[in-house]
Amino acid sequence: MRTQILELHTGGSESITDITRECGDFVAETGGDGLLNVFVPHATAGVAIIELGAGSDDDLLASLDDLLPADDRWRHKHGSRGHGRSHVMPAFIAPQTTVPVLSGRLELGTWQSIAVVDLNVDNPDRLVRLSYLSSS
Repeated sequence: MRTQILELHTGGSESITDITRECGDFVAETGGDGLLNVFVPHATAGVAIIELGAGSDDDLLASLDDLLPADDRWRHKHGSRGHGRSHVMPAFIAPQTTVPVLSGRLELGTWQSIAVVDLNVDNPDRLVRLSYLSSS
């Protein structure tokens, strides 16, 4: 199994960061067939497979805002207003996903991308662990 850590700077606003290219480059280095696990070791971020760039990313952030408003209802209260929702979000968008790989290529659908979803405006730096279990 090969592992690589990506360092992301997601900024001071809610974000969806496309990491598909980095994931594809990582599995291509080894080639073969296998499984890529993408994991964010953070209590306030998740990994989504979603279409990006056609408005779906904005729709996802809007949906999360509807579902998990940034207001004072949250019992987890440190940080910026509504910070507690960032700790609930990974129950809806898990901190990991697994993608099949064939001949060193991610087996994503035509419009699918791999993205880190981050609602935590208090922590702009994120790590992503890529772990590739391959036949090679």
